[in-house]
Amino acid sequence: MKFVPAALLTLLIALGGVFAMPMGASAQESDPAAPAGEPAADEAAKLSMELNKVETQGSACRTYLVFKNETDSSFKTLKLDLVVFDTDGIVAKRLAVEAAPLAADKTSLKVFDIGDVTCDKVGQLLLNDVTACADQDGEIDECIAKLDLKSRGDVDFTK
Repeated sequence: MKFVPAALLTLLIALGGVFAMPMGASAQESDPAAPAGEPAADEAAKLSMELNKVETQGSACRTYLVFKNETDSSFKTLKLDLVVFDTDGIVAKRLAVEAAPLAADKTSLKVFDIGDVTCDKVGQLLLNDVTACADQDGEIDECIAKLDLKSRGDVDFTK
């Protein structure tokens, strides 16, 4: 039998505890202090934006964004700097959209038109920046980092 240094043995035992957690276990399952049905302390509530649907309306592309506000904040302003890329990846349009008001713990639908661009020419929607972001308590720093984006259709929605 070979000699295993005590420090290495201690490390292997410690790592064994890490590997013993079942695959797919969530932070909530590993945090017994988290109440059932609520996120663990290290999981922050978020604001998600989903590009749900686009449809051509004349010479414009009507865009449907679903906002799911899982935070305790009621957003008074949320000004988005959006860039539309065509199907070849070329910038087609840049626009500013005010998405607020967004009530706390509520899902909302916001609809806006991208003028002079039909939806079949839209390949990607980029959230370039958030130019203003404030809730009932005032300005929110680094708002863009707190946004979770997704898309349901063929048009990519990224930041």
